[in-house]
Amino acid sequence: MAATALIIGGSGPTGPHIVEGMRQRGYRVSVLSRGVHSYPFPEDVERITGDPHFAEPLAGALGERTFDVVIATYGRLKVTSRLLKGRTGHFLAVGGCAAYRGFTDPHDVWPVGQLSPVPETAPLCGPDDHPFGGKIVAAEQALFDHHPDATLFRYPYVYGPRQIAPREWSLVRRVRDGRRAILVLDGGKSLLSHHYAENAAHAILLAVDKRDAAAGKAYNCADDEQVTYRQLIAIAAKALDVELEVVSIPDLENVQGALIQHQPHHYLADTSLIKADLGYRDLVPSVEAIARTVRWYRDNPLEYGGEYEQRRKDVFDYAGEDRLIELARAFEQAVGKVKLRERHENYTDHPYAHPKEHREGGRDERGR
Repeated sequence: MAATALIIGGSGPTGPHIVEGMRQRGYRVSVLSRGVHSYPFPEDVERITGDPHFAEPLAGALGERTFDVVIATYGRLKVTSRLLKGRTGHFLAVGGCAAYRGFTDPHDVWPVGQLSPVPETAPLCGPDDHPFGGKIVAAEQALFDHHPDATLFRYPYVYGPRQIAPREWSLVRRVRDGRRAILVLDGGKSLLSHHYAENAAHAILLAVDKRDAAAGKAYNCADDEQVTYRQLIAIAAKALDVELEVVSIPDLENVQGALIQHQPHHYLADTSLIKADLGYRDLVPSVEAIARTVRWYRDNPLEYGGEYEQRRKDVFDYAGEDRLIELARAFEQAVGKVKLRERHENYTDHPYAHPKEHREGGRDERGR
């Protein structure tokens, strides 16, 4: 009889890739979700309706069933890990990078903002830090208490079709609406680790294949290469065959609803551990992955003002954006009129000693 796998959450960005990967490995796959969002899985995939956020409905949905592998990508980890204790031989779980101190509130660390890159050994949130991060840390602890050989994946923002907070849609909608100037913070130079859905699923499947190496480990996850927001806009513009102007404004809280970039601080995940242990490498390079995602939202536009669009917290206030763009351009013109004093006459572009010709005995033209 085929080995069994339970995927908790399956209709989101990574779920279909995980399901298909497990099917290809010969598993008999069951997907448990609340049933709010449907996905056309193959007929051999069992659908189970249940809420993985609460013990009672989850217990009712699963009964006394056991599974060879459980992959929990959704729900409350404290609930799912406790309910499935002793009922699976291999528990893999998805958590988040918000467990690290300073991610949710950069002022929890000093200097403000996380140092880069952030390894798995970086400090986790404590009792005096942001409470959301503390809840994630508590869920991680519960996971390993109930399943000491579990594997945890700390996802950053996952992107691709059906993503939770669709960053690319903010660009695609503006292009659809005729916008050609995009506002960013501080030049759009910040780096925030993201993971393409197909690549994130690949990371989990590697741990299925290399169970012993991954047992008891927590792994950072992210694409091998990360892009700045300015680069993201350039990739999207090429994918949509338009020209987009990047307009930079300072980091001010009152204008964040006008930006595709809300977080002014870096989060750059160190993924060397998952590469060393499991041999992780991206299946899809990040530039191609972003272009694919942009084209998907172009061809599958979200409902204006709908649930998924609102998760991005983008207000699409074009009149307000035009005013900010006008102010930014006026500031740029004013700065351009400021003339600094000329460089010192002995200034050189080369900061080190640079002999201009070879001299016998190793001396330059000045006899040195």
